[in-house]
Amino acid sequence: MPMTDKRLTQAEADALLAMEKHRKDDTEWDYSGLGKLVITLVSADGRESFFLDLWRNKLNLRRGKYQNRARENQVLARLDFGGPPHRNPDGKEVKAPHLHLYIEGFADSWAYPVPSKHFSNISDLQLTLEEFMRYCNITKPPNIQRGLFT
Repeated sequence: MPMTDKRLTQAEADALLAMEKHRKDDTEWDYSGLGKLVITLVSADGRESFFLDLWRNKLNLRRGKYQNRARENQVLARLDFGGPPHRNPDGKEVKAPHLHLYIEGFADSWAYPVPSKHFSNISDLQLTLEEFMRYCNITKPPNIQRGLFT
């Protein structure tokens, strides 16, 4: 059943995901701990704000997510790894890791198998983050310390 949140059309969501994104400043982000880190990004022209969310589970260090949001709470793409499978609105189950993409009327309720065309080695968290940022067109990525990947 579709969600009631229809703030983005599919064309808007696709355009936002494809839009070039830059780090807001030269902050060096230390993510040696666990939990969540939220990094603000901006479009190349400075008109749109985006967020890169990084999260790691405190008990299972191989479980986490990388997420790109627009307009505060609109998830454009989310890569879930190390966790349980996801059940799509049509009842079909998608094993982890999987990639959530914005679908008009459903927000990020749909998950898809991770495309090997874009993600070469999901067990390498640093490489996967770099590939996720490329997938989301983050062309000037934030400076993230390696603590996340140890």
